[in-house]
Amino acid sequence: MNEPGFVGLLESGELEDRVERLYALLASCTVCPRDCGNDRLANVLASCASGLDPVVSSYTAHFGEEPALSGTRGAGNVFFGNCNLRCVYCQNWQISQDWKGQRQNEIPVERLAGMLLELQARGCHNIGFVSPTHYAPQMAKAVLLAARQGLRLPIVYNTNAYDSVEVLRLLDGIVDVYLPDFKYADAGAGSLYSKVPDYPERSREALVEMYRQKGSALVFGEDGLLKSGLLVRMLVLPNGVGGIAESLSWIAETLSPRVAISLMAQYYPIHRAASSDRYSALSRSITAGEWEEALAALEAHGFENGFHQELETANRYYRPDFTDRETPFRDIRDFGA
Repeated sequence: MNEPGFVGLLESGELEDRVERLYALLASCTVCPRDCGNDRLANVLASCASGLDPVVSSYTAHFGEEPALSGTRGAGNVFFGNCNLRCVYCQNWQISQDWKGQRQNEIPVERLAGMLLELQARGCHNIGFVSPTHYAPQMAKAVLLAARQGLRLPIVYNTNAYDSVEVLRLLDGIVDVYLPDFKYADAGAGSLYSKVPDYPERSREALVEMYRQKGSALVFGEDGLLKSGLLVRMLVLPNGVGGIAESLSWIAETLSPRVAISLMAQYYPIHRAASSDRYSALSRSITAGEWEEALAALEAHGFENGFHQELETANRYYRPDFTDRETPFRDIRDFGA
């Protein structure tokens, strides 16, 4: 049986040390590349509108991840509220960009640890932290507390990739599976659509660190489920906004064409992208031609490992409603191998 990496860190005492070092970053916040410098230990808010206690908008068995994560009993996903980005097309905008509404979902980290144990008891295959960047210290502490009580599931870090390299280094061994969403090749697109000026630079630095930790090999258990590795998600956006081909070229040349890619077709216009002329390039779903171009770019750069969605069904189902906290997503499996 493959034990998650945090077990060894727990036994050596290193896990507690890592948590302390991560919490120290909250005093003058440098948890993400925004480097706001606010004292989150004293609940001073800045860009991500997040203080000391984490906001958990939902925790549930989720069946819409890649098959090697969802399995038959679901990924044990924890959806954090708030975000360090402001993506105008965010499918989770109800929880990522409504900090006033989400304040009611703020909980102590001890309760978060209990949620992890509940998901394990329900039979989930892993713990998937969704949008964890701004709560990385609290995430690590919850893992520590839950591990002391018997948590033994792999930890999945499902991030927008606008991550601090220092934080990622402290998460080395705590996180088993890195699941970054590599959004843009162009800084202008990152600024316009996600409201940060340096997305390509910072996300590439983060991917280099994730690759340093995990390499290109995916580690599967006897049950066929993913236990460790790096799986890079790439959402195809209309009108070439994401620069998929350029990003794939960078991964192949800088990391390796053996890195596993999860190509996603689920984009649909929502939130500000659905109603603002300023974001008209994102005002429609992708075409079959755009999807075929992305698949061709995968082949052209030698990528063979990973998953891809089915264009015909993807954007029909990935439309969460977080007013239903227990089941915000439909039970749908439309990833292809």
